[in-house]
Amino acid sequence: MTDEQLSNDDLAVSVSDDNLVVRATIDRPDQRNALGENVIRGLHDVLEAADDGDQRVVVIRGAEGTFCSGGDMTEFPIGQGTQAYRENFGALSGLIERMHETDALTVAAVEGYCLAGGLGLASACEFVIASEAAEFGTPEVEVGLFPAQAMAPIARAGSEKAVLDLLFTGKRVDAERAKEIGLVTSTVPADEFETELDDLIDTLAANSPVLIAMGKEAYYEQRDMGFGEALSYLKEMITLIAMSDETEEGINAFLTDSDPDWRGR
Repeated sequence: MTDEQLSNDDLAVSVSDDNLVVRATIDRPDQRNALGENVIRGLHDVLEAADDGDQRVVVIRGAEGTFCSGGDMTEFPIGQGTQAYRENFGALSGLIERMHETDALTVAAVEGYCLAGGLGLASACEFVIASEAAEFGTPEVEVGLFPAQAMAPIARAGSEKAVLDLLFTGKRVDAERAKEIGLVTSTVPADEFETELDDLIDTLAANSPVLIAMGKEAYYEQRDMGFGEALSYLKEMITLIAMSDETEEGINAFLTDSDPDWRGR
């Protein structure tokens, strides 16, 4: 895939030279990088292309120091009936579901505002790295709207009482508090953000693609299982991973003190 093929007016996409990482930047700074139709469709295309290609990591961020302020209210189908609303809201639900299904690991690089559907988008990522100056919240209650779809990933990432506090008060919290309640993987000073982000990406992209894809699938499948069912399922998954050519390559590399040559088998 190429940068030009995946980019659109509201989403700037770049692929690393080694083809292992794709970065998607929401490029609507005048709208605080709101989630419009172009953005959601573009992110879908990025995830599809990553699964069709060699990408192991998908990075989502916002342009000019803001992650995402949530859904674009100018695109709300006011007065157009139930079906129009279902289709409008269904776009974000479909994107979040697709993020979990994709074989690549997803990383949210959060600066500035991370609000409403933007917080749902970030919470749906496996990793969230945040600038210490970032701000998180679900202010939909201020306009009489409940953040229902965003709640699905937010509630699974954060602690219950803290999430309820955010959802029903509309309060905003800083990056450190977001980390305390489980919505953020790590926080870094603003002047170290790019370096720490690149280090995380390099670490993730160095993993076996089989390990990434099957490990991610296993995590989400077992999450809602009972304990015994999860153990039984995971026994089969570790067997499949262990039998892959990638694991053989990794063990041989370890024994010979060399770098593994991952081939995705």
